[in-house]
Amino acid sequence: MHGLLPPHLGTLDEQVTRRLQAVRRFDRNLDRYVFQRGLQDANETVFYALLIRHLGEMLPLVYTPTVGEGCEEFSHYWHYPRGLFLSWPHRDRITDILGHPRFDRIEAIVVSDGERILGLGDQGAGGMGIPIGKLALYTACAGLHPATTLPILLDTGTNNRERLADPIYIGWRHERLRGADYDDFIEQFVTAVERRWPHVLLQWEDFSRANAGRILERYRDRLCTFNDDIQGTAAVAAGTLLAATRFTRTALRDQTFVLFGAGTAGCGIGHLLLKLMIDDGVPEATARRRFFAVDRDGLLVEGMADRQPFQASFVQPRVAIEGWTLGYPDRIDLLDVVKNARPTVLIGVSGQPGMFTEEIVRTMARAVERPVIFPLSNPVSCSEATPADLLRWTGGRALVGTGSPFPPVEIDGRPFTADQTNNAYVFPGVGLGVLAVRARRVSEGMFSAAARALAGVSPAIGAPEGESPPRGARSAFCRGHHRRCRRPPSPRRGAVRGIRRQCARPAYRAKDVGTRLPTLLP
Repeated sequence: MHGLLPPHLGTLDEQVTRRLQAVRRFDRNLDRYVFQRGLQDANETVFYALLIRHLGEMLPLVYTPTVGEGCEEFSHYWHYPRGLFLSWPHRDRITDILGHPRFDRIEAIVVSDGERILGLGDQGAGGMGIPIGKLALYTACAGLHPATTLPILLDTGTNNRERLADPIYIGWRHERLRGADYDDFIEQFVTAVERRWPHVLLQWEDFSRANAGRILERYRDRLCTFNDDIQGTAAVAAGTLLAATRFTRTALRDQTFVLFGAGTAGCGIGHLLLKLMIDDGVPEATARRRFFAVDRDGLLVEGMADRQPFQASFVQPRVAIEGWTLGYPDRIDLLDVVKNARPTVLIGVSGQPGMFTEEIVRTMARAVERPVIFPLSNPVSCSEATPADLLRWTGGRALVGTGSPFPPVEIDGRPFTADQTNNAYVFPGVGLGVLAVRARRVSEGMFSAAARALAGVSPAIGAPEGESPPRGARSAFCRGHHRRCRRPPSPRRGAVRGIRRQCARPAYRAKDVGTRLPTLLP
């Protein structure tokens, strides 16, 4: 190596400093994202050291909201294979592809078909940016060794005309599969995964509304699997809300919820909050009446056409809305619901920007001393409202949690921070817990436990003007489910040993000096 490298012996600390300076020199976040993706492919040790040591600064760059742009531009900067693209034309080779010895150590998979990327819709093969980003956080936040993780994109085509017309689009140029062909492809994939890694953790990401819930229901009892858009989003929203109720000295059982966007994510949040209310002693029928779900056709009520099975728990009986004053006789929109239901909590997962209007927010704030408002849609361009507007319209009284990061704001001379209600607070910890205790299945109780644990570490508790989201928390570890383990450890010592066994840290070993192979030490 003499002569090929300068005489200076650099340390990992110096490499991280050099790369951090390089990241900060870019003007656009997309350029920062592409730079870090290249660093991840070139030297994982430096990449993860940079990410871990500067997580607050790097998280929005390697994941939401910048990953959305990364998915849109994926074909334009892709240069090095990471993960697996399993396409319909090569469906007969899936078993052989997964069988390669390089994948012998795989413990965690994140898979997407790219059809519903954040609030941006169908990105086809560009959706691979989501599994790559999620698994980077599994390593940074939970310590999983990157060699044990595998991002997968199921390429079933795309209906995005812009992608299909792009001459350098890397995916299968075909309209999306539907019906039996799609279901058979998913089944073929799951069967191959089951046979290759019987105890793997499989996380579903960014599947369409029509497919996400039914895929989870079909496979949740066949292997260790969960859907982060449904269950992870629900846990972090519930944890944030529990922290908010502690801050406002109110009880979850006393809240009234409006869910704006009654898709799988919105109903997933609703189902977890419903479970927590029932666990708190509220009769199920009473608890259900506290939820008002507003979808594309307005409030979900009895007799509405085209209702989805997963929405059933949040359909209001006609008698519950008798006497309501409505703007239009044939439709109950969000403003109508806020005026008549007088919610204490407003949650947005619609992907529709600006839908929490000034009139809606001011109407809510007139009836509630400390309104809790979560515009959770990603990226920033899809957020239902900005924290600045929400705080201004409520005179600084709202407790705000957002799906995308926003800068601090000042209202009447007082500083306010609305922190990101990010799934990264939950899914890495849940995944780590599942792997550490060798769980056979991922239970709903795990996400309830994660939500409660998350609320318990929120800095909002006891703060004079506290931020409602649990900022600064490392991911919550789901606990208390050892009865579902293959080899149950003792509740504390065994779990701690399991966690330590799973965790890796970025560092160089002496034998790696002079090679280009990165190392993360266990």
